[in-house]
Amino acid sequence: MQTLGVSNSTPPSENRLKNLFWPTITTATDVDTLGTQGYWICAIVAVLVLASSILAGQPIAGALLCILYFVGGAGVREHSRFAAASVFVMFFIETVFQFGIWKLLLCLVLLSNLRATFIASSWKSSAPESEMPMRFNDTWADKFADKLPALIWPKVRIVYYIFSIGYLILTCWGLFILMRRGGVHPLR
Repeated sequence: MQTLGVSNSTPPSENRLKNLFWPTITTATDVDTLGTQGYWICAIVAVLVLASSILAGQPIAGALLCILYFVGGAGVREHSRFAAASVFVMFFIETVFQFGIWKLLLCLVLLSNLRATFIASSWKSSAPESEMPMRFNDTWADKFADKLPALIWPKVRIVYYIFSIGYLILTCWGLFILMRRGGVHPLR
């Protein structure tokens, strides 16, 4: 594979746990790994939020949040700082008002994901051999994590910006009204 120039011979420079919580970038493979990792994190969060919202009897809010997190994950895969920030901010607000240990852990992972996206989006190398690795299309996981984000993010990016800002404003407005009426207290 290396003789064809299809595979990058440089393995990821760190182990998975360190890469998850305190990533650094030395090669283009690291940049690609952080994008893929961030996409999978956002996809898992989207599924968990949808399932917990359905169990709580709020399927419409769950579906909207699932879309927000999933499309935000596609933006993270394409190194969008805005997408990473919006996913983190929305999950942080949800964690503050519906506290749980698993939500706190996911919030920390999303904070690390935000940091990784900022690092990956600003990484530039002057070495000509440090080009981004090829995105594969062999397995369903390759199609889901490599091809789907590159397909949907450029098409829905502007709509996502409007949707995420609007959802954030509506969420904050609704929480403000509930707090004024005495119905919701953060960290209670």
